[in-house]
Amino acid sequence: MKAFLLLLALLPATAVAADATKNPQFTAGQKALQAALDRPQPKRKARNIILFIGDGMGINSVTAGRIFAGQARGLDGASYKLSFETLPYGGFSKTYSADKLVTDSANGISAIMTGVKTINAAIGVDDSVKSKDCQSALGARIDTLAEQAKRSGRAAGVVTTAGITDATPAGAYGHVPFRNWRADVDLPADAAKAGCVDLARQLVEAPDDVRMDVAFGGDLQDFVPTGTGPGKRADGRDLTKTWVSRPGARYVTDAAGLSALDTKGGPVLGIFADGDLPSPVDTELHRNVPTLSDMTAKAIDILAAKKSGYFLLVESASIDKWHHANNAYRALTDVDELSKAVRIAMDRTDPNDTLIIVTADHSHGLVISAGSSREEPITGLVRNHGVNLTDGNNQPRLTLSYATGPGGPKAGAVVPIPDEATATSPDFHQPALVYMASAQHAGEDVPVYSRGPDSDLLTGTFESSYIYQVMAHAFSLTGPKVAKPVAKHRRRHVHGR
Repeated sequence: MKAFLLLLALLPATAVAADATKNPQFTAGQKALQAALDRPQPKRKARNIILFIGDGMGINSVTAGRIFAGQARGLDGASYKLSFETLPYGGFSKTYSADKLVTDSANGISAIMTGVKTINAAIGVDDSVKSKDCQSALGARIDTLAEQAKRSGRAAGVVTTAGITDATPAGAYGHVPFRNWRADVDLPADAAKAGCVDLARQLVEAPDDVRMDVAFGGDLQDFVPTGTGPGKRADGRDLTKTWVSRPGARYVTDAAGLSALDTKGGPVLGIFADGDLPSPVDTELHRNVPTLSDMTAKAIDILAAKKSGYFLLVESASIDKWHHANNAYRALTDVDELSKAVRIAMDRTDPNDTLIIVTADHSHGLVISAGSSREEPITGLVRNHGVNLTDGNNQPRLTLSYATGPGGPKAGAVVPIPDEATATSPDFHQPALVYMASAQHAGEDVPVYSRGPDSDLLTGTFESSYIYQVMAHAFSLTGPKVAKPVAKHRRRHVHGR
């Protein structure tokens, strides 16, 4: 008997299962499931649509941006949620263009705004267009969703942290075979002779039935003549004066002017920088410059005065611009800025009548590498509870890096290995695998988040141009008008053709 009891004592103890129902992750999952089961079917028609574009915000930018934003608030970054990650519906958009595996922002926004993919660098025209060829664009123009919304009796606006003539904001109102035709000096002589018009003029001189009611961003240089501050226009025109020459039209130039702006009245142009708006990280440069949230809130308040509804395009442009520089700190700051602006829109609108969509035009080659414990800064060295983890050469390594860009090794050069203080600095540029003066876009599908009427149609994996179809359906639009070539003697007077 003693021998038997001794044998039992030597046998392994029977495992006792943990009670998963007491685990906070498990209970949070139960609550999320119940919320999804209780979710009412979205309505089928929208009074308003707000489209948010995180330029260059691929899924890695969302993940890194989430961690960065959470850590900035003293929270666990991995489990933190950006505002748009709480939206009930999600899917993935395929962003390639008519001619390239990897899109640029011009085709990226054109596909979303017209339902037709075009070639890289073209805006608001179909895929029959030839790059930089004005003549080919004359019959390729397609009305954008913003223009269709205006013709249906709604208001329309665009907000960006880039210049208003940059590719994404121009996707609301512009029609060009080459995105860099932003001021008259950018047009080749033959394009101007054929009747093509620069994007700044297209915005300001648009016919009443399609002109934007709100346009906020930068790029003063494209609107004023040489000899006037940063102006570069050679035609001697000050387009800000052209804007305010219409009855009720207004023009503001700084955060104070925007804040004081009455939300009733005519169309509003706000230009807050000579070029792109500075990063909020750079507080001195950003002094008296409105934030993306400031501009979004004011735009919604102005457009909401239109009882028949509105369309608003909002771009957090600098995600892309700082990724191009391999500056993850500022890029991820702008992911957080987008999240704040989306929260403003969520709080100011009713999901029963307003479709909110948050997506990207393309991705970037940002990589998040393994090793760091969860409390370590996402922008820093790979560390396990404060202890550096090394690479195959026994050197410190970074959690974030890029596929291409200025952080890559130039011929014969060695990329220096930073310390933790340098790596987490706002001015640090992450390393890249391949040197290029400006990082290249990446081609993976990008996330799409939505709530409101027809938002359940944005699930699964779909073409970027399908987003247009959902928005047009939510607005009960019949589709865009495709321009026909116009008589030669009229071409100089045709908006955007």
